[in-house]
Amino acid sequence: MNKSKIYVGNLSYDTTEDGLRDFFGQYGNISEIRLISDFQTGRSKGFGFITFSSDEEGESALSAHDVELDGRKLRVNTAQDKPRRN
Repeated sequence: MNKSKIYVGNLSYDTTEDGLRDFFGQYGNISEIRLISDFQTGRSKGFGFITFSSDEEGESALSAHDVELDGRKLRVNTAQDKPRRN
């Protein structure tokens, strides 16, 4: 399992990729941020994924679970790989 990639949920619809980079940068070097948005409206779905440079940094970021960002308590877990749909 890849522990360098985390799931971040319960995000405010106003949270941006830059905001996530600013907040989660304290846990390590971020190599990618994917903020998931609705295909039709472009509005954030309130969750995303952050990939760190190492498993240790990803595990460190798990401590942000229940920490408040933009008025919402974050849900942070190790990301689960889902099989691709055909």
